Amino acid sequence: MSHEASRSTIAENIARVRERLADACRRAGRSPDQVTLIAVSKTKPLDAIAAAAACGLHDFGENRVQEALTKIPHAPPQLRWHLIGHLQSNKAKPAVEHFHLIHTVDSPALAQRLDRLAQERQKTQPVLLQVKLGDEATKAGVEPAALPALYAAVRDLPHLRVRGLMTIPPFCPDPEAVRPYFRHLRELRDALQAAFPSDDLPELSMGMSHDFEVAVEEGATLIRVGTAIFGDR
Repeated sequence: MSHEASRSTIAENIARVRERLADACRRAGRSPDQVTLIAVSKTKPLDAIAAAAACGLHDFGENRVQEALTKIPHAPPQLRWHLIGHLQSNKAKPAVEHFHLIHTVDSPALAQRLDRLAQERQKTQPVLLQVKLGDEATKAGVEPAALPALYAAVRDLPHLRVRGLMTIPPFCPDPEAVRPYFRHLRELRDALQAAFPSDDLPELSMGMSHDFEVAVEEGATLIRVGTAIFGDR
């Protein structure tokens, strides 16, 4: 595929994703402005990122800090970077330095380290708490029963701001089979909001290329779309 063909394919893919997003928002009685499309650019080269940015995308997601560091300095400067993969504590410093939003905080120890690093940089770091809603041993995240205690601990850290919740549900070929997981995450967020009514928890990071319409219908505000934009890895 030529460079120009690649750019045009990405543009066509983004247009299709935006159509799917708009349709899902109509069904849910929501505005597309309420949902941020994050282009998941892991394993993708800089020219693909530039092509997506040229189509008006501002938010890009990376799974690994080290890979992201090879791209961020060379990418368009206006982009916002989201860390959507598991964060090891030894990568916390560059994560705080370079990421607009860290989606995968799942322990008090990691939160405390991020808070110290954010203090050193004299910034407030927005984060999401990752919740484990399936029984897959390979998936990270806090168990739902432990979420209130984690949230209570993290909300008191002065240099972090919890913006909401994130989950990666088990993969199901049928998007409808994933709907209960998305609904559960929204209910967990709503329960936290009820317990801490003065807090603001607007974000729900959930939904990927094959199931983001269902996630949007259940309240997603951040959808993480890779394959539907950039093609198969």
